[in-house]
Amino acid sequence: QVQLVESGGGLAQAGGSLRLSCVASGRTFSYYAMGWFRQGPGKEREFVAWINRSGDSLYYVDAVKGRFTISRDNAKNTVYLQMNSLKPEDTAVYYCAATNRLFTARARHEYDYWGQGTQVTVSS
Repeated sequence: QVQLVESGGGLAQAGGSLRLSCVASGRTFSYYAMGWFRQGPGKEREFVAWINRSGDSLYYVDAVKGRFTISRDNAKNTVYLQMNSLKPEDTAVYYCAATNRLFTARARHEYDYWGQGTQVTVSS
């Protein structure tokens, strides 16, 4: 079992920045690739970003490329999502998730463990 706890959400103005953190406990963090998803009001949960076990392979949804950066610190059992140039459409609950799969995972069913989410609200 892996427990995931997100933090760092809050209110930001358009053009501003936030950094989300997700701390893992339980099984060895470096065994898992990690992803960030988000669910906006009235929308389905969607993939945002993925990082492999060692942190040297990344993948982003087009909507956040150039604005968001996913990273991880295996010594701290933590994955991050740095969000810059925020837009109102980035408003959502953001979830981190862990997967055993070796290759890029973009679908919800490919993830084994989920956090409870952290709210991000971007005002215009």
